[in-house]
Amino acid sequence: MMDGRFHAVVAGGGPAGAAAALALARGGRRVLLVDDRPRGAFRIGEALAPAALPLLRDLGVLARVLADGHLPRHGNLSSWGSPELHASDFIFDPNGHGFSLDRARFDASLLDGAREAGAGVRAARVASAGRDGDGGWRVVLRSPEGADQAVGCDWLVDATGRSAAIARQHGARRVHADALVAFHARFTAGREGDRDARTMIESAPDGWWYTALVPGGARVVAWLTDADLADRAALLTEEGFVSRVAESRHLSAKLRAHDYTLTARPRGADAGSARLDRFVGEGWIAAGDSALSFDPLSSQGILTALYTGMRAGQALHAHLAGDGAALAAYANRLDEIHRAYRRNRTTFYRFEARWAEEPFWRRRGPEEEDAVEDPTRAEAHSAAP
Repeated sequence: MMDGRFHAVVAGGGPAGAAAALALARGGRRVLLVDDRPRGAFRIGEALAPAALPLLRDLGVLARVLADGHLPRHGNLSSWGSPELHASDFIFDPNGHGFSLDRARFDASLLDGAREAGAGVRAARVASAGRDGDGGWRVVLRSPEGADQAVGCDWLVDATGRSAAIARQHGARRVHADALVAFHARFTAGREGDRDARTMIESAPDGWWYTALVPGGARVVAWLTDADLADRAALLTEEGFVSRVAESRHLSAKLRAHDYTLTARPRGADAGSARLDRFVGEGWIAAGDSALSFDPLSSQGILTALYTGMRAGQALHAHLAGDGAALAAYANRLDEIHRAYRRNRTTFYRFEARWAEEPFWRRRGPEEEDAVEDPTRAEAHSAAP
């Protein structure tokens, strides 16, 4: 395990944090990645787009990921703008097919890759971080057992996810475009034969459904709507969630065809579009969901996490080598990504015109503007109990 002062401490061990640590370590930097989530725990977010494969190759972990047994995903199914189900596939994608991931296994492989590249990896979280007398940071790490250890570093990489814990503690603000939430659960088939790993989405007057088969035979099902439109108490119960699933057409038919039953208590999570008001601050840089959080409809969450994590690591490495423009270039690139995402998101939601006057769909029209989060409304952005 590495000791001494680090060029960077990366907070968060998801795809963005692992990619940032990999980029820094492969550049010869002393980097420590800290993450205290239990290894092997279930994580929502399983769609890996074909465009992510070149990034994994650039990070040196593609072969490792391909050997992990994730399910090939050859396309998507959607009932969107029409009551019928339509298929699209990846046959013309130059990168080939995507994957439906075992997220815990995928994240673990990325962490193993970072470790092999030379990064230190510790089971801990950043309990506090303050500026030291050398222009860097004194970071207190807290282990899952509650033991504290202080380390020094020049930079912090915030890859803490939607909480953006580091950036927010040091002056940045989260800017939300909506209050989308996801209620999700896992179902297990009682009848064998479901091998359709395509993702499926189905729109409804007050939101939309998502489902995907994941390695091991389970199927993830999620209901996405705005926080104020959700019967939160009911959706977080088995009976309430199953009752809501029964209102769907294509999703409920898929579950009935293979005798699926709910096998884990439904959970809730923030799923809205959001960004930081700045991506780089004094001694810190943000990547992944900490910097940009995308609507799951885009299926680009993991792709963007890998890309921004890698680019954040590369920009920080270049900055430490004396490139005074590297960090500004990184921030400008994320601004470009955010603008393109907003345009594409509005366009895709407008494809569903059947319920254009319903609140959920009306809120996603082209006139929508970002609003700075009111801290008193923070609870509205989470469906978690």
